[in-house]
Amino acid sequence: MEPQSQLLMKEEKTRETKRMSGSEAVMQSLINEGTTMIFGYPGGAIMPIYDALYNYHDQVHHVLTRHEQGAVHAAQGYARVTGKVGVCFATSGPGATNTVTGLADAMMDSTPLVVITGQVISSLLGTDAFQETDVVGVTQPVTKWNYQVRKAEDIPAALARAFYIARSGRPGPVVVDITKDAQVNEMDFKYEPVKAIRSYSPESPIDFHQIEEAAKLINLSRKPLALVGQGVVLGNAEKELLEFLEKSGIPAAWTLLGLSAMPSDHLLNVGMLGMHGNYGPNIKTNEADLIIAIGMRFDDRVTGDLTKYATNARVIHMEIDPAEINKNVHADVPLLGNVKKTLPLLTGKITKNEHTDWVAEFEACFRIEYKRIIEKETAPDDKGLRMGEVISKVSSAFNDDAVMVTDVGQHQMMGARYFRFKQSRSVVTSGGLGTMGFGLPAAMGAKLGAPERPVCVFVGDGGFQMTIQELGTIFQTNIPVKIVLLNNNFLGMVRQWQELFFDKRYASTELINPDFQTIAKGYHVPAIKVTERENLDDAIKQMAETEGPFLMEVLVEKEGNVFPMVPAGASVSDIRLE
Repeated sequence: MEPQSQLLMKEEKTRETKRMSGSEAVMQSLINEGTTMIFGYPGGAIMPIYDALYNYHDQVHHVLTRHEQGAVHAAQGYARVTGKVGVCFATSGPGATNTVTGLADAMMDSTPLVVITGQVISSLLGTDAFQETDVVGVTQPVTKWNYQVRKAEDIPAALARAFYIARSGRPGPVVVDITKDAQVNEMDFKYEPVKAIRSYSPESPIDFHQIEEAAKLINLSRKPLALVGQGVVLGNAEKELLEFLEKSGIPAAWTLLGLSAMPSDHLLNVGMLGMHGNYGPNIKTNEADLIIAIGMRFDDRVTGDLTKYATNARVIHMEIDPAEINKNVHADVPLLGNVKKTLPLLTGKITKNEHTDWVAEFEACFRIEYKRIIEKETAPDDKGLRMGEVISKVSSAFNDDAVMVTDVGQHQMMGARYFRFKQSRSVVTSGGLGTMGFGLPAAMGAKLGAPERPVCVFVGDGGFQMTIQELGTIFQTNIPVKIVLLNNNFLGMVRQWQELFFDKRYASTELINPDFQTIAKGYHVPAIKVTERENLDDAIKQMAETEGPFLMEVLVEKEGNVFPMVPAGASVSDIRLE
């Protein structure tokens, strides 16, 4: 049978009408959208959907997390490594409000999610019924779209629209709130995937004149610098990026979420931008005569003081979201559209070039940074264990080809600096919102989304305790994540700021921690504690060779700092090496 015929039969089958409850319609709609993994936590208002889920265990795997926030973060991790839409269930009231942090995180980091919440029956809406909350009102600021379903027959269309909006254009989270009577009542089910929505244009038409203008600037530039953001990963444009860079010879630096869009060891990869980025990309930003921003949004952690940012450069901004153009940095040539489409067009217009002397300037900066910072961090000669050496050794143990998940704090910046990557979609971290507690549940989702790849999550002792209960999910579901706890008995990043900018007034940042080894044992997760450097290699080897989950706790120096550092509000040229 011809593939086209198979497609037509599949579409015809999709349109078949069948009598069923609203809850079964939810499950059938999810299956039609290719959903095979759901994260969630049941409760009264969503119980009919969970009852329907019972009949679909052979088609959909549900992961019972220990908290709704954990469910959303797990769905984020799953979405980030697979490129699919993450799906999450939560009940009404506190169940729904517990998803808000994850929704805000996904909104900031452009992660496609569909979160389905239960709601009280329609007749009780507005009466302050038990566990009633205005979910649409609460989540509107932190979602790409949200909608309340009050009739069973509206469920398929609402979910079809939700998936389309979540994954199209600049991805993001969507909430569909379904009343209990809509879940219970019967309807004639017919599912039609959404392919377009009037008044919603996920991608702008490409301006070919702007392509020509951008190519002219690139061909005339002597010191161009490419800034690579997550838009390259979201657009699956990694191949197109390398073709552009290798033809143009332009050095490329990356944002935190753009990390792994190109291999760590690529000759044109000059490091990370921003507050804790590499020395060269930061100081050379103000020496560049052309900035080519590719799928990034010029957030404040990258630019520092906007009045002193890229002062000598013209700017080409390649971006899918028109709202980001000229929002922070003026674009001399805006190139709207998915970079998967615009990059090849631009590559076809530029002349082949090599910026040998310019690239060599970045190499010289790296040598300075290596001598003053990197060498001391990854191969220290003093007694205390350093985060950088642990992270670098863990990366090597997995042949520089693991998925790195992080929580938020010093270890997050150290991970970005010292973990290494060979393939894309290898980084799962909370960028825009900076959510402590993100790491552990996101690692669960990442491992379930990429079961063939090792997944290492780096957590601090502060963030780890915000979602530590998800060790229960890891145990129950047997998710083989490798957890590296970098324990300094401090809220490390806050303490660093207090040291540098608040005269070492350590207000409420020192932690009196529990025995993490005992906690791991209680959750039946094998664990080891490292206090001396001579034991580190053996502990990493044991962790890597353990088939299931594993916790390696490493006591690192209490007052270690992450350098380089651009102080908040300073120019990127004012980067501190110590």
